[in-house]
Amino acid sequence: MKRPTLVVAALLVAACLVATGGRATGKRQLRVGFVVLAGVVPTTRTLDGQAFAGFLRAQKRLGISGRVVYVGPNEDPVRVFTGLARQDYDLIISAIPFEEPPEAAARQFPGVRFLITDAPGKNPQRRKNLERTVYRAEQAGYLAGYLAALMEKQTSGKHEISAVGGIPFPGVTRWIVGYRAGATRADPGVVVRVDYSQNFSNPAKCARVARNQIATGSGAVFNVSGVCGLGALSAARAKGVWGIGVDVDQSFLGNHILTSAIIRTDKGVFEMIRRLVHGTFKTGGAAVFDLRGGYVGLGRINKSVPRAFVRRLNRIHAQIVAGQIKVPRA
Repeated sequence: MKRPTLVVAALLVAACLVATGGRATGKRQLRVGFVVLAGVVPTTRTLDGQAFAGFLRAQKRLGISGRVVYVGPNEDPVRVFTGLARQDYDLIISAIPFEEPPEAAARQFPGVRFLITDAPGKNPQRRKNLERTVYRAEQAGYLAGYLAALMEKQTSGKHEISAVGGIPFPGVTRWIVGYRAGATRADPGVVVRVDYSQNFSNPAKCARVARNQIATGSGAVFNVSGVCGLGALSAARAKGVWGIGVDVDQSFLGNHILTSAIIRTDKGVFEMIRRLVHGTFKTGGAAVFDLRGGYVGLGRINKSVPRAFVRRLNRIHAQIVAGQIKVPRA
């Protein structure tokens, strides 16, 4: 082959690589829609923002064609999902905190695949075109409870820690059952108090619940109530006791945060899109993410925690991963 012909061929290959996100292939680019509430931005400080960041990372690294669609406060989310379903998307991802809209759209469009990014409840219908990701949040809660009880055990008098839940449903109770089990593993005599604010958005209500817990002797308060729980963590700071964050690493709130029990929705979203790209994505069930892959765990541990406690915590982590400790589920 003559040299000019070689140059032209090389340019054609390069153009093909750019068009397909770095892979020379004749297949069309996969199209993925991502639905999120209006106002959410990619961030590590909120659960939906974290999932958003994972989607953008997948779009950049995996060569998909991605589209973000926002659901406004007065907008019908089912119409958003059905609108995307009519546009031949290979996968539609829901990062909104309601399972009903994507389920309704999946029922209307059985030929379109849907993914719910965090679905702690059960899936009785198991639609063939709908997949859920389930995070073993109870494992993260177990580690947080274990550490809280170790720290409380150092104090004199009654040993008590607590949790402020929003409303008792699987998205909340999954954390608390693990928290309680981990605490009693570290100190069988510890008292674990759990109260519910019946609210997820009013910090004043959770602050009031937390103050009552602290007044009876709680030395660590676990926030399991979203934005409302920020009030619980604020009360912990004001009263000089430990606060424990939830969902994402909340150590940015101050040095009173002992640690945070977290789930990595960004890693989960990225992994599910990776499976789509590689042809291993399945629907009709639930993809389970746990400590083994780093999909749940603890955020930053306060520097005041003794190194011996961190080593004990690491051993517990390893035993859960190895199946030697069975963490109860909600």
